[in-house]
Amino acid sequence: MKLVEQTFSIGLDVVHKIKDTQAKAIEEAGIAIANAHSAGHRFLVTGSGHSHSVAEEFYGRAGGLAFVVPMMPTELTLNEHPTKSSLIENLDGYGDLLVDLFDIQEGDVVLIASNSGRNPYPVEVAVEAKRRKATVIAITNVHHSMETKPRNKHNKRLLEVADIVIDNCGQKGDAASYFEGIDIPMYPTSSIANAFICGAISVVCASTLAQNGQEVEVFVSANVDGGFEKNDAFMKKYARLYTK
Repeated sequence: MKLVEQTFSIGLDVVHKIKDTQAKAIEEAGIAIANAHSAGHRFLVTGSGHSHSVAEEFYGRAGGLAFVVPMMPTELTLNEHPTKSSLIENLDGYGDLLVDLFDIQEGDVVLIASNSGRNPYPVEVAVEAKRRKATVIAITNVHHSMETKPRNKHNKRLLEVADIVIDNCGQKGDAASYFEGIDIPMYPTSSIANAFICGAISVVCASTLAQNGQEVEVFVSANVDGGFEKNDAFMKKYARLYTK
């Protein structure tokens, strides 16, 4: 019981820290996405490894924004091999390639999740997207990122490139704490933190659209009557891989 209470306390402390310190950045992100969508531009989400789950929090979730464009190739997930995504994330030029394939354009908003923000993929996507005059939002671990050196051709951290930076308030290495009898830190907090951040951004975005008198397109559960058909229409409208 004590260990359960301890781990819950760690997670809740991180969530409250995000609420207290990142509300302004989260609100800016939601408004930027709403404004882009209103102007006919796209909102793309991406991440590698466990950060890939951030993109999935935005995409295809009941209660989530329906117009999200997933930039989520399989090779960036952990599905095929636990280290494959890490190796690909460190390939020079891969981020540039995906920005071109997804045809990111001026006025689009690209949200990139990367806990360290130091590797080629997230930084290349950010740099190239900004070169094309898109807005870049980063969800990253500021403490971890500043404690490690960039390892990409631009010699920059994601947080040094992005227009809006949201700190997930984690520890270096993500694992949050040491526990008695265990000499390696455990309990990574980024997944907990990022889920709260994604949900808040989506609500701010949708509320901004509603306040501006625009239709708010939101996924519903596929397990309620009519849900599958409603969501399928959104998928066909927005979830395209290539737009060239």
